[in-house]
Amino acid sequence: MEPKILRTARLELSAPRENDVAAIHVECQDAAIQRFTTVPAPYLPEDAETFVELTRGWWAEGSEATWAIRLEGRLVGMVGLAKLPSGGPENGYWVSPSARGRGLATEAARAVVDWGFALERPAIERIEWRAVVGNAGSARVAQALGFRYEGLLRHAHVNSLGRSDLWVGGLLRDDDRAPQPWRVLEP
Repeated sequence: MEPKILRTARLELSAPRENDVAAIHVECQDAAIQRFTTVPAPYLPEDAETFVELTRGWWAEGSEATWAIRLEGRLVGMVGLAKLPSGGPENGYWVSPSARGRGLATEAARAVVDWGFALERPAIERIEWRAVVGNAGSARVAQALGFRYEGLLRHAHVNSLGRSDLWVGGLLRDDDRAPQPWRVLEP
C-alpha cells in the first residue's frame, strides 16, 4: 500500500520521513508520551530512526498506516491505524506538548477514521481505541469522534515503564458520530 497524504483545515498528514527523526526524538522525550504510549523510555535518536524505517515497512505491507501530523510544515504528532488486516484496526495518536489543547489530535484522528471507513476499505467494520487509564485527553478525542466507551482491559498496556490498565472504546462504520456520554469522563 502506498502512503496516502491526508489534508484537513489546518493539518497535513503524511508518512514520517527521515528528516523527521530529530523532531520525533525531541517530542518523544515528553513524559506523557512515554507513559501513555509504547515508545521506549528513555527514547534515543536510534529509536526515532527505527520508527521511521518501520513505518515505511508497515505502509508497504499494508499492516499499519502511520502519519506524521504537520501543522504549518512542523511535525507536531503522530496518528495512525494499527492492525489493518484484522478488519478492526486500532486508532492511536500522540501530540507534542506545545500543540496540545488546540483540537489537533481530534482533527487528525477524524481524518484517519474517515480514511479507514472509506468505501475502498469495506473490510474495516470497526475501529478500536485504547488508552492508559487516566489519559483523559485521549479519551476526550475518542469521545468527540463518536467512539463508545466499552470498558477496561486490566494490565493490557505494556511498555518500558511497566503494565497499566487500559480504557477501550469502539466505533462501527455505521455508528452515529455524535459524541456519546462516557462515564469515565464524568466528574
